[in-house]
Amino acid sequence: MRMVVLTKGVPDFREGKVSFDEDGHLERGKTPTVMNPNDKTALRAALQTKVKHGGDVSLMSMGPPGYAEILQEGMDDVYADDLYLLSDREMGAADTWATAMTVSTGLEQLDETPDLIFAGFKTADGETGHTGPQTKWCLDINEEMPDYPLITHVVALDVDEDAGTVRAKRLVEGDVSEIETIEADLPAFVVTDPEFEANYRRAEHRLRHKDFRDETQRRAAEFGEYLADDSETEPTEFEEFTMWNHEGLNLDPDFIGLDGSPTIVAGVDPIPKAPSEREATMIDPEDDEGMAEVFEEMNQYAAGD
Repeated sequence: MRMVVLTKGVPDFREGKVSFDEDGHLERGKTPTVMNPNDKTALRAALQTKVKHGGDVSLMSMGPPGYAEILQEGMDDVYADDLYLLSDREMGAADTWATAMTVSTGLEQLDETPDLIFAGFKTADGETGHTGPQTKWCLDINEEMPDYPLITHVVALDVDEDAGTVRAKRLVEGDVSEIETIEADLPAFVVTDPEFEANYRRAEHRLRHKDFRDETQRRAAEFGEYLADDSETEPTEFEEFTMWNHEGLNLDPDFIGLDGSPTIVAGVDPIPKAPSEREATMIDPEDDEGMAEVFEEMNQYAAGD
């Protein structure tokens, strides 16, 4: 069974990590990049399927060369077998549609047609939730690719290899939260919900999980050494890593990146910091009278008032 997980690098939005220019625009070059959190849920779903049913898991991302470190993170965390990075300047500044066009072409380029394609719910920097479903739609355009039924908001799934089907539980949001169970033919396109939880109840699955971890973390460390090789000589090619540019994918630059993006951003307004409602009084520790006032003020709280 061949599985592919789509992932993206996003800015690290933890406090103090994000850099903005004077106009309030995100400075990606000065902001650390991490794997999109929702994509890790998709990775765990693929890993669970691999542990229970065998097969290989590939990771695919579109972005600058630095995103190779995001792929390394995915290999290390969820034991991916191989990595694909779609990268060059022609792909830059793409909206979700141009991204989907590029990623679907990358999927079509694989030697083996995926049985399952996994995507996260949405990205932390875009919040649209479009890329997964749009990628599936782009695959439908190619008549040589099989029809991929789309299953979204998946919180649990299992595969019946003999029947060639996937059975999934998906979260239905309405007036109340409901769980819907559906069955679809393979191959299928799965968008996981953040509520997805992998489970390994059988001892054989837990042991297989451990074996995958030991093997893949070794390969992830080797990939890290490959990325860190800044010698003048060409580094040894890492066989589990493939990088394609737009020419390698036979993509017309007019239909990808910024030129191929129908979305027009009229402007970006920075969110101003809220004014502080508290006033601070500076007290010199050598000021006996001032320190006495501080202790008098704090004493009432120490007493429980």
